Amino acid sequence: MAGLDPGPAVPVWLVEDDLGCIICQGLLATPATLPCGHSFCRECLKGLWAAGSTRPPRSCPTCRVSAPASLQLRKNTLLQELVDKYSRALREAAAQKSIPEVGRELAELVEQLVDIVRSLQSQRHLPESRPDNEGSTPSMSMSSSGGVDLSLASSKPVTSNTLERKTRDILHDLEEIQKKLQENFTWKEAFEEQPQVEVQEAPYSSSCPLPDQSHPAPKRASRFAQWAICPTFDLRSHSYSLEVSKDGRAVTVSRCPQTHLGSHERFVTCQALCSQAFSSGQQYWEVDTQHCSHWAVGVASWGMKRTQILGRTRDSYCVEWKGTSQLSAWHMVKETVLGSDRPKVVGIWLDLQEGNLAFYSVADQETLLYECPVSASSPLHPAFWLYGLNPGNSLTIRPVRV
Repeated sequence: MAGLDPGPAVPVWLVEDDLGCIICQGLLATPATLPCGHSFCRECLKGLWAAGSTRPPRSCPTCRVSAPASLQLRKNTLLQELVDKYSRALREAAAQKSIPEVGRELAELVEQLVDIVRSLQSQRHLPESRPDNEGSTPSMSMSSSGGVDLSLASSKPVTSNTLERKTRDILHDLEEIQKKLQENFTWKEAFEEQPQVEVQEAPYSSSCPLPDQSHPAPKRASRFAQWAICPTFDLRSHSYSLEVSKDGRAVTVSRCPQTHLGSHERFVTCQALCSQAFSSGQQYWEVDTQHCSHWAVGVASWGMKRTQILGRTRDSYCVEWKGTSQLSAWHMVKETVLGSDRPKVVGIWLDLQEGNLAFYSVADQETLLYECPVSASSPLHPAFWLYGLNPGNSLTIRPVRV
């Protein structure tokens, strides 16, 4: 549509997660696409294969499909162009963020100019003073009758009407500019600082009085409250790109990768397990996912290979938000698409008495997302995957309402 600002030269549906390499957790650099369709940085993939840390030696780090030994890793030019466009759009967006600051500085400069012009204008109307006489000097003239006529000389300075008019015009123009700048930036900042509250209107009924908002109804306790646990992250398993909070209940993509000593127990990708392991009984816990753009939560055995992805093995199960309006469940290396609604809090119900695993979207009540049979042949740990492209992304194990 003509006249609209086209914005950054990148599709609105494209997010950083779509252009990432799960090996280095960064934007793709010289991307290479395997026959299975997954893409990685060419050098990252070559390094991973050369290290011999995958089995079979040449396989996809995501889906484990074997790659031919004769495969040549060629650059995916279309994907590289998308990465380049996305990077340019990010730089343009960063540059645009400085525009409000320039506007505020301009407003301050105009305010100073207005003060200067007003000061000059007021000084022009002050009576002139002479160094030899601070008062008014009487003037003498001869009257027609021969007498002396004494009168005070005018103390009003002689001014130019043209100069006075120009000064008024300049002051008026500056005040108009100042007003527009203040309206534009002051109002915009005030609007952005206000919390954006989504209001849902309920149908009006004269027979139903409105509820007393000063005494909101208490939140209902979870129906899983008696089985609720609050597990903590295991410090041995999480990848170098993650850091765990002091209370052990939040895991965050680090802005500076951690420098732990090398260990075969650590995941290659941004994954982590909890210390608690379950081989019997019934347990329930909840995970706050609001601060992570791409995540998976579920359970896995401690023996899950550290080069594999949660849900893509026979000893791990999860629900996953892809960051592209798709929620999926992974069970026995098979994906089931659940829909496009993103749960803000996920509840995990592990019933090893019945051999059942269920995932819930938790709001005012628990809504079932997916359930599947689960085997307890090996103890299962709460398991997590955070797509590692966005430093600050986090998952938090939150207390269950009781």
